[in-house]
Amino acid sequence: MTIDILLPYYGRVDHMQLSVQSVLAQTDGDWRLTVIDDGFPDDSIPGWFTSLGDDRVRYLRNEQNLGANANYRKSLEFVTAPWFVMMGADDVMLPDYLARVKELIAQSPTAGFVHPGVQTIEENGELAGGMIERGKAIYRPRGSGIRRVAGEPLAVGLARGNWMYFPAICWNAEAVLPIGFRPGLNVVQDLALAFDVIKTGREVVVDDQVVFQYRRHAASDSSWRALEGTRFIEEGDFLRGMAAEFLAMGWPRAARAARRHFSSRVNAALLIPKAVKAGNTAGVRNLRRHALGRARA
Repeated sequence: MTIDILLPYYGRVDHMQLSVQSVLAQTDGDWRLTVIDDGFPDDSIPGWFTSLGDDRVRYLRNEQNLGANANYRKSLEFVTAPWFVMMGADDVMLPDYLARVKELIAQSPTAGFVHPGVQTIEENGELAGGMIERGKAIYRPRGSGIRRVAGEPLAVGLARGNWMYFPAICWNAEAVLPIGFRPGLNVVQDLALAFDVIKTGREVVVDDQVVFQYRRHAASDSSWRALEGTRFIEEGDFLRGMAAEFLAMGWPRAARAARRHFSSRVNAALLIPKAVKAGNTAGVRNLRRHALGRARA
């Protein structure tokens, strides 16, 4: 079974090349990689892809910069396989990633998505850890090995704290393509897509076997949005909207968890000292408002 690997790209060239090389190094070679360059200013990139000489790799460049959300939505246009990955342009697939997710898919072919085990790495590639990773582990579905979860209990856990590593997920195209990414979201588009798939009733497969490395670094788009507080403005607005959607579905526990979004508020509170130190007055104001659970005026 071929798996489509989509790589929306804008950023460091060396990290992107490492991501591509990790795909080339897969023990399971039945894949198709499509890189959608959102206009990163480096003329060496097309030639580098040509030099790979691999017809499973396709490089495309947008005529104008679309931004993250629009480039993600455009990327879905290139999905033709039954399952796909939306990989980050600075993340790393360990050699057995595809082999493992295909095993999980074979066991649960109608699942909405498969989430394998993930390591977090620093900008320099060293293994990372810390409060964020420990927090995600708290909200991750309980148990060990392979777990299958669905419905309101799954939505409750995600609303309390987003434990997912979006670039590591392998998605069922049949479940995702009719839905797509919600337009206008620049930070929580991954969480929105997961909720929309969960709302269809499909189960989700979670595995502990580590086959993917997620890179976390201060220069990322999500990191600077967090310090500005704009990430949390979007999160708060989105989760309050999800609370209404869950309530309409008859999922009161999920609605309550989304309305409270406790983990998101704690994360905002923990960033306030950094924003103060950076002299980011607007960031401090935005972070404080979110931590206190207040909607935008």
